[in-house]
Amino acid sequence: MRTAQRATVYFQADIHKALRLRAASNDRSKRGLGKEAVRVSLAEDVADLAVFGRRRKEPSVSLESFVQSMKRPGLI
Repeated sequence: MRTAQRATVYFQADIHKALRLRAASNDRSKRGLGKEAVRVSLAEDVADLAVFGRRRKEPSVSLESFVQSMKRPGLI
């Protein structure tokens, strides 16, 4: 069985107000919205890491050389 761990998060006043309003308008708790936001963020990280893993062997291209390659044919 997993046990929950407690964490305290401090928000700027305007962010906290937005969180309270969102929670109230969706009939949810601030805690529930926070937990969901963390889960979504971590899931995005997992997806990003999977893409990085698949693209690991692709050659690297510097930004400068990419921009130059776009300028030559007049794309930018």
